[in-house]
Amino acid sequence: MTEHPGAAGGQRVVIVGAGLAGCLLATLLGRRGIEVAVYERRDDPRASAAERGRSINLAISARGLAALGQVGLEEQVLSRALPMHGRMVHDQSGAQSFRPYSADGTRAINSISRAELTRALLDVAAKTPGVRLSFGCRLTGVDLAAGELRFETADGPQPKRLAGWPQTTSQIADLPDLLRRSGRDPVADPAGTPSRGGVSPSTQLARADVVLACDGAFSAARRAVTFRTGFTFSQDYLDHRYKELTIPARGGEFALDPDALHIWPRGESMMIALPNLDRSFTCTLFWTAEQFAALTTPDEIVGHFREHYPDVARLAPSLVDDYQRNPLGSLATIRAWPWVHHGTSSTAGTGDPGDAADPGDAAGTSDTASTSGRGGGATLALVGDAAHAIVPFFGQGANCAFEDCVEIDRCLAETGGDWAAALASYERRRKANCDAIAEMALDNFVEMRDRVNSHAFQVRVAAEHWLERRLPGRYVSRYELVSFTTRPYAEIPNRIRRQNRLTALAAGGLAGAAGLLAATVRGRNR
Repeated sequence: MTEHPGAAGGQRVVIVGAGLAGCLLATLLGRRGIEVAVYERRDDPRASAAERGRSINLAISARGLAALGQVGLEEQVLSRALPMHGRMVHDQSGAQSFRPYSADGTRAINSISRAELTRALLDVAAKTPGVRLSFGCRLTGVDLAAGELRFETADGPQPKRLAGWPQTTSQIADLPDLLRRSGRDPVADPAGTPSRGGVSPSTQLARADVVLACDGAFSAARRAVTFRTGFTFSQDYLDHRYKELTIPARGGEFALDPDALHIWPRGESMMIALPNLDRSFTCTLFWTAEQFAALTTPDEIVGHFREHYPDVARLAPSLVDDYQRNPLGSLATIRAWPWVHHGTSSTAGTGDPGDAADPGDAAGTSDTASTSGRGGGATLALVGDAAHAIVPFFGQGANCAFEDCVEIDRCLAETGGDWAAALASYERRRKANCDAIAEMALDNFVEMRDRVNSHAFQVRVAAEHWLERRLPGRYVSRYELVSFTTRPYAEIPNRIRRQNRLTALAAGGLAGAAGLLAATVRGRNR
């Protein structure tokens, strides 16, 4: 097998997953002169339609825009996004109340189609020298000890070189065994089909010294290290699921105010709606599984919406069809540690994503860092949702993953291209930040579905905005720190606690002063 010339010491870098994070990271590395092979399980989304009911529009804010700016995409993305300057809260009667995100009302988060942003990132990655993209390649095995990845493709028996990457190929001899070992994920691949169009799959091998797992919350690459000694992993599902609906344009115009993220808070559940460039709105229901299951007939669906979401019932002509046909999605917080794993040539065993291995037999259990390649094993790093998937209620999933990519790029610059040192710094710097935004996202769900209706909450937000206007830069709300700054997520909870203590002291002082003044006035009047 010929060696890939590569860059950064001739190391072979593979990214698994050509989604948002994978494409941004590939572009950043390519611009650093590092050659990268990117493998994606699905077909090229630029040549196919988006999956029905699986978008959850993205809200890109300061962190994501800063990352996109590093690859020259900030202006392009903003030109294809719609700014939302606040929340529009819909009560059960249909009345609406606008709540600005920032104290001065000028700051906005930006609604953009996930599919559109993915296509833009794919285009810039494809144009970046040294970046090679391969689609229709399902990861079925990772051997960190040997530095090999195995992909299932639908190209039939004829060998094919994937994107010019050096490799060996072999046709599947025992398809039933492949199906047993491939570890189908019912969320990532509901159909569980081993091939497309009835074509028999073939196996392709790729060599790597560095593997960057950007393949999402249900990462196939992560399964290669799931049973390692010392690896901790959890996925905490909400009782709530999600389903998408559509509010189309009316007479060629938006049916709702496009300058807001619309929320229908209903206590234990809610619906949100984000605007699209075609003047439609993508709506997402966040209900418990029991609530979804309770509505089965068209009359039940329409009746429920007329009672609880009366304005939506009037504005969504495809309500019943969307409700019955669009899939239910899951909502989970995924935590894993460590994010970086090394394989050495002295460790036998294969970390196959589809196998449940004995912890003592997991591939590359040595803690010895090895990114030198050439028989020294490979290093695997988890990135984005593969490391820390979060629920979408702060609109920070993509923004957070983009920050991971920028951090890896920054660490490579600081270490002079030393992958072992760079990835060690990356996971050390990012872990606390990702844990912090995971907790804030869960808390924001309660805020959106319930607290926004509370008079006490509305008074608190008004007080925060009053303080922000009078103490600019010194008092900043949690929402603004998360969405409109790039301050590390981990610093935000402590800052908010300090601000709240100072606010309480100030409020107590004002109350005391007012009481003293009243007592003095009463004394003078006697």
